Amino acid sequence: MSIAEKMAANQKQVAISEFFEKNKHFLGFDTLTRALITAVKEAVDNALDACEEARILPDIVVQITKIDNKKDILQLDVEDNGPGIPRASIEKVFGQLLFGSRFHAIRQSRGQQGIGITGVVMYSQLTTGDPTHVESKIASEATAVAVDIGLDTRKNKAVKSNQDRVDWGEKVNGLKIRTSMKAKYQKGRQSVWQYLRMTSIVNPHADILFIDPDGQEHHWPRVTEKLPGRVEAIKPHPNGIELGQLQRLCGESSESRMTTFLRRNFSGVSGRAAKELCQVAELEEKLKPKSMKADQIRALLEAFQGERMLRGKPIKLLNPPTSCLSPIEELLIKKGLSKTIDSKFVTTMTRAPSVTQGNPFQIEVGLIFGEGMAADKPVEILRFANRVPLMYQQGGCLLTKAIESVDWRQYGLDQAGGRGVPKGPAAILVHLASTNVQFTSEAKEALSDNEVVMEEGRKAMLEMGRGLRKHLEKKKKMGKTREKFELINDIIPAIAEKAASLLELPVPDLAASITKIMSAVIAETTTVWNKETKQTDVNIILYNYTSRARSYTILVTWPEKQGGKMIGNELGGRKEATGVWAWKLETLQPGVQTVITYSLSDIEKGDWNETDVFYRGSQEVIGATKMDEKLLDEIRRQEQAFLNDNAVAEEDASEVAEEDEKEPLPIQEEVVSETEISIETEDNPDTDSGETKQTTLFGGDY
Repeated sequence: MSIAEKMAANQKQVAISEFFEKNKHFLGFDTLTRALITAVKEAVDNALDACEEARILPDIVVQITKIDNKKDILQLDVEDNGPGIPRASIEKVFGQLLFGSRFHAIRQSRGQQGIGITGVVMYSQLTTGDPTHVESKIASEATAVAVDIGLDTRKNKAVKSNQDRVDWGEKVNGLKIRTSMKAKYQKGRQSVWQYLRMTSIVNPHADILFIDPDGQEHHWPRVTEKLPGRVEAIKPHPNGIELGQLQRLCGESSESRMTTFLRRNFSGVSGRAAKELCQVAELEEKLKPKSMKADQIRALLEAFQGERMLRGKPIKLLNPPTSCLSPIEELLIKKGLSKTIDSKFVTTMTRAPSVTQGNPFQIEVGLIFGEGMAADKPVEILRFANRVPLMYQQGGCLLTKAIESVDWRQYGLDQAGGRGVPKGPAAILVHLASTNVQFTSEAKEALSDNEVVMEEGRKAMLEMGRGLRKHLEKKKKMGKTREKFELINDIIPAIAEKAASLLELPVPDLAASITKIMSAVIAETTTVWNKETKQTDVNIILYNYTSRARSYTILVTWPEKQGGKMIGNELGGRKEATGVWAWKLETLQPGVQTVITYSLSDIEKGDWNETDVFYRGSQEVIGATKMDEKLLDEIRRQEQAFLNDNAVAEEDASEVAEEDEKEPLPIQEEVVSETEISIETEDNPDTDSGETKQTTLFGGDY
């Protein structure tokens, strides 16, 4: 044999599982401490995904036990109350890499590749030689199945043993995982405790119990009964299509017309836009996609990604639907932050959904400021992607860079040179919800650079920073005013009483004098949870301590988006925008006060702890902020844009329905991929009567 033939004979195909076995650091198993966090992360993320898809409020128990201190062998137990996994599927879920139900779906999810939990089984086997014990109970079976799972890395197949049935008593469904591994448990910011704490912040609907190796229990109870909204898979958008992907879609299509192909296989393409795209690409509308040549596919791609101009006018493509995203929402971020960090001021902000490379995404941020945190140390940064904490590589993460891009000195935090992570008694949370999170590595520890996402993150930080600055300025002004008022009310009456006694005259009425000295209009606001009525009571008192009559319009924020209702509002007023209410007050005479009271119903305790008060008027109101009309216009503009998009979508849906009547969808035989597992469940409360709904049981990697 020649040298070339000998070299060729030595070449072998490498199984994906064997590759990761030799490169376990790609999956986050590079150090003993990180290996444990990664294992907990994969199991907990999958439990949360499975519970949410089954519409079950998650109850998760994590326990770590020391097996051999000298050899650093730990045992990890994770139990949940999810839907469980059918017996026939357990070996594939836990013993086969790249097995999952979400890889091809364009929607927000914690896991997509089908690597995570199988990676834990592989690492356990690699470091201890022991299989992973799995117990699974599904609602339709009286007992749970128990099995030990190992992994044949050369074949990427499960090795199962000791399969049996066990009684779970009254527990209807759930999953238990027990695995041993070489790992180290440590405390601090990069620890299992910190991961679970962060997970509880962005998953306030979950109840999480952690039992550490010392037997100490750490409990993060759920603070809301509201499950995250359902996410729906969407079709790819023309802006995010690559040439190879377009070739595959055309080759697999059975459509008889290009316009039909474009409407039914892509999001954001209306019937009108489909015809115009064909004209730009110089394609016949009746052309069958399967018969397209390479140059025609390339021309279509150029029409997708170019300026899309036809006769001097742009071809309008709608943004992808945002039903594929599940943001945490501002109230729930506040709840999550408040239950783990003790502070009185919390501000949150959710940006409107945006799109990068055809993929919808949304940025959410939160800031908690004040008590219980060190003022001379960098703020705590809490990074999340699709509700999953990011524990490592903070400095190289896009989300950290968005924080560092802001000059926080303008907003009340210390920051050397206006660069880097700011210092102060605060914690900053930033969450990216996306259908396609771009990580820097397979370990999913940091986000890679993206200009569009970076700009959205920066804008969110700036807006949140402005909220912090207003809070600090309002607090400072109110403090000085209250100090001045208390001083005047202590000193002047004392002087008046002393002078009156010396002159043997009655004590004069000092109201006018105090008003003249104060020379300010003050707004005092209280927002209190009423235990008896189970409502939040808001009370705003406007004092006119000036010598002139004043006229104001007072505006407040309220949780309309979160389903809150304003009741007991005797002064009436009007809605200015979503979540903004206004009252035009009668002329406020010198020395007179006006009281605005109302209550908020249909929200839970802790949902609304602080009310932002704004004003319109010439004289400054201490305790309130002058209304930024540009901000109000932006809120209205976003509302109108949303309504317009819905109107266009409804018009397009009607147009599609009309065209479908002319050209009905061809009957196709359904092909189910080997990597997709689902069951059909009847009598689902979320479906119509008699309807059968297909529910994928495995969130993330199972």
